[in-house]
Amino acid sequence: MGCMVSQLASKFAFFPPSPPTYQLQKREDGNLTVVSTVSPVVSIQKAVDENSLDVLVVDTKHGNKIVAFYLKSPYARLTLLYSHGNAADLGQLYDLFVQLRVNLRVNLMGYDYSGYGASTGKPSESSTYADIEAIYECLETEYGVSQEDVILYGQSVGSGPTLHLAAKLPRLRGVVLHSGILSGLRVLCHENFTFCFDIYKNVNKIKKVKCPVLVIHGTDDDVVNWLHGNRLWKMARESYDPLWIKGGGHCNLELYPDYIRHLCKFIQEMENLTTEKHLKKIRQNVNLKTGSDIGSCCTCCGERCCTFTCPTCSECYCMNGSWSINCPECCKPIKCFRLPKLSNCFGPCCCIRCSRPSCCVKCSMPSCCYPKCARPRCCCMSCFGWKCCVGKHNGAKGKQNG
Repeated sequence: MGCMVSQLASKFAFFPPSPPTYQLQKREDGNLTVVSTVSPVVSIQKAVDENSLDVLVVDTKHGNKIVAFYLKSPYARLTLLYSHGNAADLGQLYDLFVQLRVNLRVNLMGYDYSGYGASTGKPSESSTYADIEAIYECLETEYGVSQEDVILYGQSVGSGPTLHLAAKLPRLRGVVLHSGILSGLRVLCHENFTFCFDIYKNVNKIKKVKCPVLVIHGTDDDVVNWLHGNRLWKMARESYDPLWIKGGGHCNLELYPDYIRHLCKFIQEMENLTTEKHLKKIRQNVNLKTGSDIGSCCTCCGERCCTFTCPTCSECYCMNGSWSINCPECCKPIKCFRLPKLSNCFGPCCCIRCSRPSCCVKCSMPSCCYPKCARPRCCCMSCFGWKCCVGKHNGAKGKQNG
């Protein structure tokens, strides 16, 4: 039943221009050229030097042949992979591509989904995923573009395949979501939960994107409400300053001066983010996840292995912290996890390594602060049966016994 509803939703989701606004022709040298089908019939390549545009036909894993335009800039350091909106094809977007290529100084790869323009096949959610994967592979194999030099750009429905690919590529330079959607059904019914038969579940995939994300949305968008863009921006792991275009609709944001100005700023900052710095940031993000998944990173000892999140108040309880609720150096007071203070313990921290040995001397359990624990503000609670110091602390190897 879910698959049937999903197929039905896909039929209502895609509106390719009919007839297409362009067609392909072969030149004398065997290369493809693009001709507009709008009267009078003219070549749409006249706006730029023919040598700066490659017209490609790429095979996808679904067996479709999709058309792509690759516009080259002599000043480019980055490549923009553009996934367009619902009711457009490459013939309509060509002028925009030329402007972006010139103003942003990027190489630009745009493509038509299966069933759009001169691309074969029928449009569907899964086919758009296969389309963008094939185009990205073409960038790698035919043009030698590395993942670190790619910025994915998704407009409206194009945010679906964009986030699908971005979630799979950990070393991307950046992502732009232009009038993006949370999911297909959320555009229609504004629900806060996800149905199994929903399409383009961007609300789930945005959390997996590891690079900077720029969100652009019009405040008066009557097709995809501004709340979609706002929530995508808030859910992104590394959000860039968003662009909320006051009075902007769904299909006219490119006409506002702030659009190209803000986009230029984003591209320049992504260029300045050198590959070395970019990879260093990725490694830092990965290192934060090397610990256990049971908690988030602790502000006390910096480890994920020793933190729990309280289901009542969402505060962090550090197993390596002090038993005392008054210790300002280890863990902040936690209202839902208050332990009774030991009757003979008057110090703010039960740890002989925090310059208060009298505390543990007065306590009946001096073994709580294991001498081999190398963290100055860490109470090893092995005497209570906790196993927090198991190879995660500096200098600690194996299990610590109380």
